[in-house]
Amino acid sequence: MSGVELQQQFAARIRQPAEQPLLDGITAERMAVYEELFFNNIEGFISGAFPVLQRLIEASRWQRLVRSFIAEHQAHTPYFLQISQEFLAWLQQGYVAEPGDPPFILELAHYEWVELALDVSEAELAEQGWSPLSWPLAYQWPVQRIGVDFQPTTPPAEPTCLLVWRDGQDKVRFMQLSPFAYQLAACLQGGATVEAVLLELAQQHGLTVDTQYFNNAQSLLDDWQRQGIWCP
Repeated sequence: MSGVELQQQFAARIRQPAEQPLLDGITAERMAVYEELFFNNIEGFISGAFPVLQRLIEASRWQRLVRSFIAEHQAHTPYFLQISQEFLAWLQQGYVAEPGDPPFILELAHYEWVELALDVSEAELAEQGWSPLSWPLAYQWPVQRIGVDFQPTTPPAEPTCLLVWRDGQDKVRFMQLSPFAYQLAACLQGGATVEAVLLELAQQHGLTVDTQYFNNAQSLLDDWQRQGIWCP
């Protein structure tokens, strides 16, 4: 057996210890040390990135989730900081729900991942226009409120609109947006001009385009400018 084949068998055993045979000449006790170290490292990174989700899922189910991710997902990066992104990708593409899983698991995981993604992003605050460190988000579930004491079973009638951004002091912050403010933020993020967006949104929402309308919009934009979210 070549060295490459030996490494592949070793990796397969670590990823799926319950399904893959032991390598010749290695005892189960010795192999268990590698298996435990590997699993605990991966699980630690995932739990650290998704602390709320981890607390809401029963311990044995959480272990099965992590083991399924390790066994099934083909990662596209070797960096530990991006394990959370790989886990989120697996949840969105390969995760199979079990009875008792929270119905909001995908959105909560995305919401928790956003904070880490912005925290470690190498992007810089924009000198003009919408900051690449400011993300308008819309969820079916009120993800910012979910926790041990609040676990909804049905989504509210209205979506939850949020803005998550990293400020000039490198602190990740959150605010809830109205549907109007979310649409404005999303359009500005896409590169649209302020005047064109405001005229379009006024038509969509049935609002009168007058001085008060533009003053209210300008107050919102001024607030975003003060917080480093948008620069005219």
